[in-house]
Amino acid sequence: QLQASGGGLVQAGGSLRLSCAASGLTFSSYIMGWFRQGPGKERVFVSTIEWNGGRTYYADSVKGRFTISRDNAKNTVYLQMNSLKSEDTAVYYCAARHRILGFPDAPRPDSFDSWGRGTQVTVSS
Repeated sequence: QLQASGGGLVQAGGSLRLSCAASGLTFSSYIMGWFRQGPGKERVFVSTIEWNGGRTYYADSVKGRFTISRDNAKNTVYLQMNSLKSEDTAVYYCAARHRILGFPDAPRPDSFDSWGRGTQVTVSS
């Protein structure tokens, strides 16, 4: 089970830190990802991190502003979001992909097996 938290309302230029706590799985065996779905839009990739934190990948739209990290001792993955823009407004979801499948080169929603409930991020301009 994956549970995302940390969303909220923030002004443009502000920051938020999302967390996703995992339970019921061997967290260190999973590549973790963040996706988002804006109003009336499809769910799209944001960022992903290797099972040991050794590799990360970002969508161009968030590169340089967002940072993904994980703490395997706490079974938690984080998404630090800085310099937020109104277009970052979306429901953010965390997802897990077993590391045996390899690091996804072109992450899509169907690249990940398990999903949590999302957390709403609203950026006001």
